[in-house]
Amino acid sequence: MESNQYDLIIVGTGPAGLTAGTYAARYNLKTLILGEEHGGSIADAHKVCNFPTYKEIKGSELAEKIKDQAEEYGAEIKMGRVEDIETNDELTIKTGFGDEYQGKTLLLATGTQRKHLNLDREEEFLGKGVSYCATCDGRFFDDQVVGIIGGSNAAATAALFLADVAKKVYLIFVEENLIAVEAWQDQVRKTDNIELVKANSVTKLLGDEELEGVELEKKFNRQKELELKGLFVEIGSLPNMELSEDLGLDLTKEGYVKVDEVQKTNHDLIWAAGDITDNSNDFRQAVTASAEGAVAANSIYKYIKNIN
Repeated sequence: MESNQYDLIIVGTGPAGLTAGTYAARYNLKTLILGEEHGGSIADAHKVCNFPTYKEIKGSELAEKIKDQAEEYGAEIKMGRVEDIETNDELTIKTGFGDEYQGKTLLLATGTQRKHLNLDREEEFLGKGVSYCATCDGRFFDDQVVGIIGGSNAAATAALFLADVAKKVYLIFVEENLIAVEAWQDQVRKTDNIELVKANSVTKLLGDEELEGVELEKKFNRQKELELKGLFVEIGSLPNMELSEDLGLDLTKEGYVKVDEVQKTNHDLIWAAGDITDNSNDFRQAVTASAEGAVAANSIYKYIKNIN
């Protein structure tokens, strides 16, 4: 077999792709994992407290451990953006670096991307006060006043992380109550320098060269403006649809890849796993992504070995 030919090519280096790589390599399938950054979105998590074997672990550390295990069992991991996939008797995957690989099967595990606010000057202030990753950029706001938009688990954990760094954290969300699980809500309420801005939203970003504050839809403490040096956006994610659309895969109306009980798509040579799929009761967690990756690898092994 040529060095650029594989039994399985996995696109995505998050828990789904890396776990699939671990299982596939243990099945002695020649496996290549391609991705733009190690760990996927889990690497941005301040803490992961619900992954089996760990009471508490940094997301980046968990991602590194899963990557190390995949490599230890023989999966190859190469960094690069997949630009094109040709589907014939075999699959040809081309990266932005000009590399080309052939695979008997393909697993898409490209995950999701963060939702934006779609406000004027949002892109202009990116890296100048606006961020989509508290653990990546929080340390730049030591002893500053910051805001977080969102009421989910991700927003609550980001607030707790930033509370250890910033002087003040405003948690801004449109609901009357946080939608994070009770455990995170309790910790947020017990943290003195986190203040909840309920049933409100940000309508405008303020500042000259850098972010200096936000304008709110409704008054908070008798004012519609909050002075902030940083604003972290945690309002959910959207599936990375580019490759799945180009391949003509069946998608939900939201853009998630439709799969069957063994993670198979409507294409004979393509499977999908992780946050990009409509599986696991829409419960997009590291553990469900890993489980889908394991099921997909098992299904691909049976397909290649013609096991019914």
